[in-house]
Amino acid sequence: MKEKLEKLLENAYAVYSNYPVSCIIKTFDGHEFMGVNVENASFGSTICAERVALTQAIANGYKKGDFQEIHIMNKTAKFSFPCFSCRQVLTEFMQEDIRIFLYANNQVQEYSLKELSPYPFTEENL
Repeated sequence: MKEKLEKLLENAYAVYSNYPVSCIIKTFDGHEFMGVNVENASFGSTICAERVALTQAIANGYKKGDFQEIHIMNKTAKFSFPCFSCRQVLTEFMQEDIRIFLYANNQVQEYSLKELSPYPFTEENL
């Protein structure tokens, strides 16, 4: 997965932050949906790699519970954790025990969504 993420980083549009991020979301049936961050001069219009990958999966008919794991990388020497907006969106569509793999410096860290977002805002909060 590391090689795919590295290649995918080349597609990121990170002209303002110079912080390219790539993400691959894998489904239980073996499909992989790829995303990169796409920045915008109007910073609020920027979309993160995780949400790009997830929205592609949703647009292709995948639903909550169809996702097996998430892989994330950036071009820096540090691990790239999903921002809190992404964590909220991931919470909407993914089970709390989904595995999230972060890549940096030839190392991998693994977390569950529950570990990264222990107190999510869900439909029970409405």
